[in-house]
Amino acid sequence: MIAALTGLGLSSAAGLNAYIPLLMVGLLARYTELVDLGSAWAWLEHPATLVVVGLLLVLELVADKVPAVDSINDVVQTVVRPTAGGITFGAGADSVDLADIVPAEAVAASGGGVDWGAVIAGVVVALVFHVIKAGARPVINTATVGTGGPVVSVAEDVASALTSFLAIVLPLLIVVVFPLMLVSGVWAVRRGRRRRAERRARSGNGADAP
Repeated sequence: MIAALTGLGLSSAAGLNAYIPLLMVGLLARYTELVDLGSAWAWLEHPATLVVVGLLLVLELVADKVPAVDSINDVVQTVVRPTAGGITFGAGADSVDLADIVPAEAVAASGGGVDWGAVIAGVVVALVFHVIKAGARPVINTATVGTGGPVVSVAEDVASALTSFLAIVLPLLIVVVFPLMLVSGVWAVRRGRRRRAERRARSGNGADAP
């Protein structure tokens, strides 16, 4: 159960920002005792991996806060975020106790210690959050004339970081955090559409005015 919650939290965070949970898992595994990665995921804490992920994170943080560029970035991230979700779910769950989410015989049969069921679950979870994020951003940018995108992006980065940390340190809280993230994402999309409709209505009324 704990392993599943850890993986769920990390993969949902990856759906918002692919590199924050990857970097957090790698850093905590390398420099603390909070994460003990299995042999199949030891590459995540290698210095070269940490440097590459860190650089990609900087690029992501910048690109996601520029209107129009953020939507292009979301297209690219359609592959990256689900992949990161699969990696973090598998690595996070493995660092706790893989037997919590799959039978012992499945663990023994998994190639190189990797449970592909956990990886696939992470891909699906991250993809769901990515779709919500990518769908909301153009609506928010249009409704706020580009001013809301950077603000929402910062909120998403903070949510990704906090969720990643809680998934590792206090995974039971993911029971609360996960549905809140889903509800917040849906609310952001609906609010953005509502504001865009209001702007269109005001523009239409202005055009009809003598």
